[in-house]
Amino acid sequence: MARHRRPHVRPHRLSRADACDDVRVNGSVGVVHVTAAPGESGATESATIWARAKARRDLEPEPATAGETMPGIRRRLSIDGATLLLARRDGRPVGFVLLAPRTRTVEIFYLAVDPDAWGGGVATRLLLSAEDHARQIGRRTLELWVIADNERAIRVYERSGWVGTEEVQRDPSSGRLERRFLRHLR
Repeated sequence: MARHRRPHVRPHRLSRADACDDVRVNGSVGVVHVTAAPGESGATESATIWARAKARRDLEPEPATAGETMPGIRRRLSIDGATLLLARRDGRPVGFVLLAPRTRTVEIFYLAVDPDAWGGGVATRLLLSAEDHARQIGRRTLELWVIADNERAIRVYERSGWVGTEEVQRDPSSGRLERRFLRHLR
């Protein structure tokens, strides 16, 4: 009996060359475009994505409403220099990153991908866009806090060159333990 082998297809890996001016990447399920999303509609789309991603991550039966998650998004958007970057695939919002400059770093406060787009390279594209933003404003280090048992997110960060530190804190609203991660840019 002859065995048939499937041709080996290399997964698409993002590189600096992929980070073109229009900030998009081809994936197996379409092109992801990342753009700044000022205004209320970008915040609402992001709040909806956050609610869906958080519900899937925490195995909640139903996601919160955008209205319920909007206060946290608005609070971070009120920080001087805060930027909201929204990822779209085929015109549909599939992820976002909300970040703001600190004295020496850029801090990522939210990074979320709609669960229907998980595994499609959206988070990696958003992280590359955050790096580009940090460079544009003259920062060479990014930081974020991630829930310490969020293994899926931690794998994405580590594959993208982020390094976990020994610093931990309790999130005041959830009480969950968080760990600090850093990304030093060249």
